[in-house]
Amino acid sequence: MADSAAGKKLIRVDVSSDTICPWCLVGKRNLDKAIAASTDRFDFEIRWHPFFLNPAAPKEGMNKLQFYKDKFGPQLDGVVARMTEVFRGLGLNYNLSGLTGNTLDSHRLIYYAGKQGSDKQHNLVEELFLGYFTQAKYIGDREFLLECAQKVGLEGAAEFLDDPNNGLQEVMEELNNYSSNINGVPYYVLNGKVKLSGGQPPEAFLRAFDAASN
Repeated sequence: MADSAAGKKLIRVDVSSDTICPWCLVGKRNLDKAIAASTDRFDFEIRWHPFFLNPAAPKEGMNKLQFYKDKFGPQLDGVVARMTEVFRGLGLNYNLSGLTGNTLDSHRLIYYAGKQGSDKQHNLVEELFLGYFTQAKYIGDREFLLECAQKVGLEGAAEFLDDPNNGLQEVMEELNNYSSNINGVPYYVLNGKVKLSGGQPPEAFLRAFDAASN
């Protein structure tokens, strides 16, 4: 267990997620709440790792609502009602308009942001989630990705994304190292030993912090 300069224990949280996973946004918001309530006891390092819910999704995108109709069939209304309620509890509007599709470029950008600091990466993930889930932005749209990068002060994003090979090997390595043995996201590993899955409430993270610090 590493200690910070202030004597607080450091908790590293490795998060496997996909940028089109609504429960990943829910989990992030609840994780953020738990962290905010624990900064007097712990320092945190959050690292985001890729997972592909639909690895065969087209890069050009497809109608989001139609995709969910095909996926959930008659259960869709219930799923949407549930997510709308959960998002409303976070002060957000759940938006099923626009396109969904391949998330590889977003994961390349998240990897790149991590090279400039875990805080910048964490903030970028938030912007990607908000745009996709509440503003009908397409997760594969280059301009949207660059807009998110600019909001968090990520330098060199355009040049990085322009070469489709940039970050590709690293994303695949992270996928293998962190996400190859899991079946769904979000998935959290705290200090390499405490594991959580799903959109956990803040209280679950608080308990996990205690367990991970021992």
